[in-house]
Amino acid sequence: MTILSDQLQLAPAELDSYWMPFTANRQFKAAPRMLVKAEGMYYWTAHGRRILDGFAGLWCCNAGHCRKPIVEAIQKQAATMDYAPAFQMGHPLAFELSNRIVELAPGKLDHTFFCNSGSEAVDSALKIALAWHRVRGEGSRTRLIGRERGYHGVGFGGISVGGIAANRKMFGTMLTGVDHLAHTHNLEKNAYSKGQPEWGAQLADELERLVVLHDASTIAAVIVEPVAGSTGVLIPPKGYLQRLREITKKHGILLIFDEVITAFGRLGAAFGADVYGVEPDMITFAKGVTSGTVPMGGVLVSSDIYHAFMSGPPGAIELFHGYTYSAHPLACAAGIATLQLYEDEGLFARAARMAPAFERALHSLKGARHVVDIRNQGLVGGIELAPRAGSPGARGFEAYLRCYEKNVLVRSTGDILAVAPALIVEETQLDQIVSTIREVLTALE
Repeated sequence: MTILSDQLQLAPAELDSYWMPFTANRQFKAAPRMLVKAEGMYYWTAHGRRILDGFAGLWCCNAGHCRKPIVEAIQKQAATMDYAPAFQMGHPLAFELSNRIVELAPGKLDHTFFCNSGSEAVDSALKIALAWHRVRGEGSRTRLIGRERGYHGVGFGGISVGGIAANRKMFGTMLTGVDHLAHTHNLEKNAYSKGQPEWGAQLADELERLVVLHDASTIAAVIVEPVAGSTGVLIPPKGYLQRLREITKKHGILLIFDEVITAFGRLGAAFGADVYGVEPDMITFAKGVTSGTVPMGGVLVSSDIYHAFMSGPPGAIELFHGYTYSAHPLACAAGIATLQLYEDEGLFARAARMAPAFERALHSLKGARHVVDIRNQGLVGGIELAPRAGSPGARGFEAYLRCYEKNVLVRSTGDILAVAPALIVEETQLDQIVSTIREVLTALE
């Protein structure tokens, strides 16, 4: 069955003009993998092949694809008001969505700043951190601390605090005054951990060394992903995030959780901060807030941060930062409908209930060919493969391609296969994902 019209059957020359992001362009254009339709847990190819989506699009379609309430909300808003200016003007949906997000947020995180992506959310949070210290009279706090193997988007702020070498090496010195904590991944100590590893909380104490090196009076913020996703699903050791919170509070340093991946049900709760019982000073979000339907991101900040800016003449702009498409009406409509769908179907709680089945399915691959580690939390998992000698990443990428050929979509990051299905996933679909991976690895050299 072919479901793609002849007009959309692209000739090789028609593929050339689009420079694809984070893609081996020449490999792709020699053998394109085109998706043309989506619904629920599935994509369809141009030739009618149904693909089980084991990765929620790109960590983002948490409610599944093309859900009717979200689609209808976007359609209605597009016909009502396509755009409203974001500066010095507002529209009701922006405030409604903000209120709904704040209702879900942990602790004192009760204000939102909207943008359009996770990358913009991170850069916004970093700028807010620097500005907050300055308006409080501590303008010497300009240093930012990230973590090795961290991924915080592709803005210059995000790649500066990020710690994935391939994302950094071509782009010069980036921001100055940035340092990094060690990552928490240790195969020798924690291989095949289920949930949080036992070993590694002490790695947070590296922050104390950086404080001694730079002096706390120069450090503005520490940013970490509760679960480091794009680097291959690194789960925080027990006590690690709590220790980071203690050290940052002790030294007056802001703690930012990058929850672009972990927010909105991925770990079985509204935010990873809820799962781990740690309240940061800011949370960045994107992806799941609209279930991937319309680009949307934002920063949750505490009352203390927000109100520090609310001084001076009431007619003066408090923060010279923002985006043309901040709180875009279509994105806000999508976000409101998405959060309502999460609530109506109890999808966060459902993810928590499905997590044990997900864990059992993933860890059944222990002993499969090439597998050296499996790790998981909520509905996110990583399967680490032994690399081929002299060709790191090649085995993981080939495994990804072969899974796709067998109608299952996962993601490869280096030699790690990442699995993160939508929150509506069924156990039979988990079994299909895992059995396909096992079949592929058995035949893979």
